[in-house]
Amino acid sequence: MRVLVIGSGAREHALVLALRRDPVVSAIVAAPGNAGIAQHATTRPVDPCAAEAVVALATESAADLVVIGPEVPLVLGVADAVRAAGFACFGPSAAAARIEGSKAFAKDVMAAAGVRTAHSEIVDTPADLDAALSRFGPTWVVKDDGLAAGKGVVVTADRSAARDHGAELLEQGHPVLLESFLDGPEVSLFCLVDGETVVPLLPAQDHKRVGDGDTGPNTGGMGAYTPLPWLSDEAVTAIVDDVVKPVAAELVRRGSAFSGLLYAGLAMGVAGPAVVEFNCRFGDPETQAVLALLESPLAELLNATATGTLAQVEPPRWRDGAAITVVLAAENYPGRPRVGDVITGAGEGAVDDSAAVLHAGTAQREDGALVSAGGRVLNVVGVGADLAEARAHAYERIASIKLPGSHYRTDIGLAAVEDRIAVLTRPSANSGQTQEP
Repeated sequence: MRVLVIGSGAREHALVLALRRDPVVSAIVAAPGNAGIAQHATTRPVDPCAAEAVVALATESAADLVVIGPEVPLVLGVADAVRAAGFACFGPSAAAARIEGSKAFAKDVMAAAGVRTAHSEIVDTPADLDAALSRFGPTWVVKDDGLAAGKGVVVTADRSAARDHGAELLEQGHPVLLESFLDGPEVSLFCLVDGETVVPLLPAQDHKRVGDGDTGPNTGGMGAYTPLPWLSDEAVTAIVDDVVKPVAAELVRRGSAFSGLLYAGLAMGVAGPAVVEFNCRFGDPETQAVLALLESPLAELLNATATGTLAQVEPPRWRDGAAITVVLAAENYPGRPRVGDVITGAGEGAVDDSAAVLHAGTAQREDGALVSAGGRVLNVVGVGADLAEARAHAYERIASIKLPGSHYRTDIGLAAVEDRIAVLTRPSANSGQTQEP
């Protein structure tokens, strides 16, 4: 099988590494890829959002399967163009990708499917903002209604900060989504979805805030770990049965059946799981940890999803233990990052290392030096017999990497190791969660 992977981040690097472990995969092309992906696949400088160029590359590569990683090409309909050209494609249609591209659409789908989520209100004019804010609080959740790469949300007890964010979004021409705050620890559950067939992967937990202790602004994700020792198998089954399957069925009913990876971000509150958001693709950085534990052939799972035969494939198999992703970010991230600095100590992360290094925002200079080229620069993925061991491997490895001005969180997965996370059994005060847009 020849596979074309679309995207340029650590998520795509993780996909490429997992695909390499599949014995049926004979060739991998990545577009545009990055310096790390180039060590494992042929890279081509194609714009992921240029549908005609992606189709041309799939044709030139004689691709048996096209895997689209990022959300923007999916929302823009690149998967539709790839399928129309006769290629098997892992990734939903533009119509189904609205589950991430429009939070208003997602709310409407959830309401029709009877899925619990936060009470919400759309504000599209500045004159309505103050009155709308008065109907929420004491913790305000203010979101950009469109795609925002994980950074278009403010969760705050400060009404003025909530108002400032809403006013800024409206000034940029973006509708604002106000939501009630959902209490409880958050869960990211990836599900392979083929129409009404839903196959869950391992649950993970993302760390959105830039600083230790969940401080500072939201980012695209500073780290993640899997599995979740505080979440039971029964709770995962409940999420699949009560959340993902009804939404998948509702999309089928609307004529926009989902085919690909449906990501449910949930708050596990006292009344049960409630949806914070849906994404239409593999999450980043959770994918890096989840795929590190996958034993099943990834190409088989993705191809079955793309060709409508997911129900005929055996459920995914997982290795014992735990995995953790820690993100090394450039100076000033999540603001405008400093780029072009030389990275040393990254090396090449082997597929089965206890601490592999995945590239996110990197490039290779003409002189061969590896340099930073984005906000989230590298991911270190640690694997161990348990989460504590996985953390030790990841943090030992990341400490050996040098990038001027870089930073990373030191507490990814620590609350779980210290048994400080539990699904709520009674109402509680604001738990400090960081709801993602």
